[in-house]
Amino acid sequence: MFTRARPYIPTAVFALLILYFSFHALTGDRGMLTGAVRDRVLADRAARLEQLRAERRELETRVKLLRTSHLSRDLLEERARVLLGYSDPRDYVIRVQDLRPTRS
Repeated sequence: MFTRARPYIPTAVFALLILYFSFHALTGDRGMLTGAVRDRVLADRAARLEQLRAERRELETRVKLLRTSHLSRDLLEERARVLLGYSDPRDYVIRVQDLRPTRS
């Protein structure tokens, strides 16, 4: 009985290999059916990258204004107030009660 099936073994092995690779070509990490997920992740990461680039441009501008050759008095005053905890008499200060639970 095994001698009759012997010529079909290589064909069966090749068929199983084709099925295996076809399945993974469709559903694997880089398969054809997961393309929409990859595109969505890529779009999310591109948006995050643009947000980070804008934040970096803003920070570079602020640093440029704090250099001694281009010192901005307004920005220097703002940073000094933040670091020292002072406020201008013309500023409105609104105190907000801390709503976070305290640990006992």
